[in-house]
Amino acid sequence: MSDQKIITLLTDFGLKDVYVGVMKGVIYQINSNLKVIDLTHEIPPQNLFAARFCLQNAYRYFPPETVHVAVVDPGVGSTRRAIALQLPNGFLVGPDNGIFSGVLENLEIQNIKVVTLTNSEYWRTKTPSTTFHGRDIFTPVAAHIASGVKLENLGDKINPDSLVKLPLNNITLTESGIVGCVQHIDHFGNIITNISSSYVVEKNWSVIVNNNADFLQNKKISSGNTYADCKAGELIAIIGSHGFVEIAANGSSAEEQLNLKYGDRVEIVWF
Repeated sequence: MSDQKIITLLTDFGLKDVYVGVMKGVIYQINSNLKVIDLTHEIPPQNLFAARFCLQNAYRYFPPETVHVAVVDPGVGSTRRAIALQLPNGFLVGPDNGIFSGVLENLEIQNIKVVTLTNSEYWRTKTPSTTFHGRDIFTPVAAHIASGVKLENLGDKINPDSLVKLPLNNITLTESGIVGCVQHIDHFGNIITNISSSYVVEKNWSVIVNNNADFLQNKKISSGNTYADCKAGELIAIIGSHGFVEIAANGSSAEEQLNLKYGDRVEIVWF
């Protein structure tokens, strides 16, 4: 088995420009033996909730000591902190803006170490760009971590409790079911809620949505097991591969049909 260390990249940079390629070049300048994997570079611009979900969904599938770089950074160049975290199963590097909230929410605080990236020895340059910390701070730091540099060498230790949180609307239990919200909308227009499958196991349930538009008032969507459990173009609610309740349209886009947005209310009702 290879002990080649892995760095993953998640950004909202897209692939039209050279930004992603430049970050990889910086990594390979430091250590050309590292393996770089693209999680995605198609996060909607500055959408921290989408980044939060995608990183949370991907993190568990990588081997120990993987270094995950996440750069969706509306506050780049401001006073927001640049951070690196050591977790039981890997490392996170990026801005302190809540992007890591999904990964961290199920971890015990005593198992998390965090530093601010104040030691410029591990930056690409001691005078980083105010608009491209992905190139000048985050990827070089990640390359050094993957090459064996200890977390404490990168900067000042901080309390994990001080990290910026990016909370979703709380799950609320009702007499007839449960209320949650939209936490992500994927490439296919599938609408992914923050309601875990654990709430609906061995129950008969439907989903009710309402985006306050005249054409959509308390629309009820039946549940099923697969996308094909309804006719072409029809809506269905299922448990997605990520373990959350998902609203889909067979062969079509649930997003286009329902016009729901991040954070919109979604209700499950028992019957």
